[in-house]
Amino acid sequence: MSEQSNHSTDKPEEACGVFGVFAPGEDVAKLTYFGLYALQHRGQESAGIATFDDNGVHLYKEMGLVSQVFNETILNKLPGNLAVGHTRYSTTGSSRVVNAQPAVLETQRGALALAHNGNLVNTSALREELLHKHNLLTTTDSEVIAFAIAEEIDAGKEWLDGAISAFQRCQGAFSLVIGTPVGIMGVRDPNGIRPLVIGTLDTKEPRYVLASETCGLDIIGATYLRDVEPGELVWITEKGLASFHWAQQPQRKLCIFEMIYFARPDSIMNDESLYSYRMRIGRQLAKESFVDADIVIGVPDSGIPAAIGFSQESGITYAEGLIKNRYVGRTFIQPTQTMRESGIRMKLNPLKDVLVGKRVIIVDDSIVRGTTSRKLVKALRDAGATEVHMRVSSPPVTHPCFYGIDTDNQDQLIAATKSVEEIAKLLEVDSLAYLSQEGMLETTKQDPTNFCSACFNGDYPITIPETIKRSKLMLEPTKV
Repeated sequence: MSEQSNHSTDKPEEACGVFGVFAPGEDVAKLTYFGLYALQHRGQESAGIATFDDNGVHLYKEMGLVSQVFNETILNKLPGNLAVGHTRYSTTGSSRVVNAQPAVLETQRGALALAHNGNLVNTSALREELLHKHNLLTTTDSEVIAFAIAEEIDAGKEWLDGAISAFQRCQGAFSLVIGTPVGIMGVRDPNGIRPLVIGTLDTKEPRYVLASETCGLDIIGATYLRDVEPGELVWITEKGLASFHWAQQPQRKLCIFEMIYFARPDSIMNDESLYSYRMRIGRQLAKESFVDADIVIGVPDSGIPAAIGFSQESGITYAEGLIKNRYVGRTFIQPTQTMRESGIRMKLNPLKDVLVGKRVIIVDDSIVRGTTSRKLVKALRDAGATEVHMRVSSPPVTHPCFYGIDTDNQDQLIAATKSVEEIAKLLEVDSLAYLSQEGMLETTKQDPTNFCSACFNGDYPITIPETIKRSKLMLEPTKV
């Protein structure tokens, strides 16, 4: 992926969406297609589906959106009783179709197809171990996990024992769906940094679905059963669902950015929709950083629930001030020079008659580099806003992620090198305030230690090797 498309949204980019279904007698390829369609927001670079039947594994993957990669003809060529699917945004490995997933390998017990969401931190060391015996085909850590499993299977272990031995060699964030000739596995790392849920289909026989989020269950009419727990492996076969806790002393550390931004607002986490949590952090933001104004607007779509919460708490009218073109996908076509000079507005366009003469509070979920925020502020002023106050429903992003989110090197994160006052001056806003870390965690209504907040405080729950740290972290002290 080119640099421009890589960071076109000025937001952290999610790594991947994973999906799996065990449903003999059902059209598993089509169920997986729709599951991936619902998880498209988690990765727009490539998509793939692998199915298993008595003839082995059937695989199709390609660059592009789910709806661009698959059609009825292709799906009809993917028969089987179980399927594994994946949507990808590359955090490790380059943007080539060879790196698309699921990763499929042959073992002595038949093929395995692996879909991975997350990022290993010991990829280099594990890769070195494997290269002595295997020819790795791609540059992804996902393939490294697949080869580690295959190595254990080829050494004579059963699927379960082989997989567990391989996971114990992996360090980092991994939520996995793995297809085999006899069943599918759903796996989370001991910290459960990336989400993974289990659902059931309303069929005569028990049929199970795995998905990154509950929205992937809803679209196919599956019922949410529960989360896969940190350090748990679920093994789904004709016998039903079996659970194995493979990691010693698992400690829950769900990525807090899943709550704030990544997961869809209609997905359920901690027994409520994320829309509800995002409205609460908007209310909390208003309590912490009230400012008098005429209207509150949100940056579509991810800033809107927090903006509504801010409006409700502050008593300031909520309005739509920015209209999003929802049909603009990722484009590799460069705008013309004239378009650039006139201020390109492919994704967001201000409503002048709503904004003119108004003191405006604009709520967004995060600021990473600040480039998009600065353009938005200028567009609001050009549309006639007399004051622009920016409120951010997360704390300042000061540290890069090593667990499956593309957040730039630390020196590219605006809050790592500038104070809030300096950022406000750069964005040309009348005022700027972020949600506090305490407010962000308290409003989850969960134990605050259950979350990874490393991108806001540098407290990484999984040890990062020094060589990887040095590649993304600044050596100089940071201004926070």
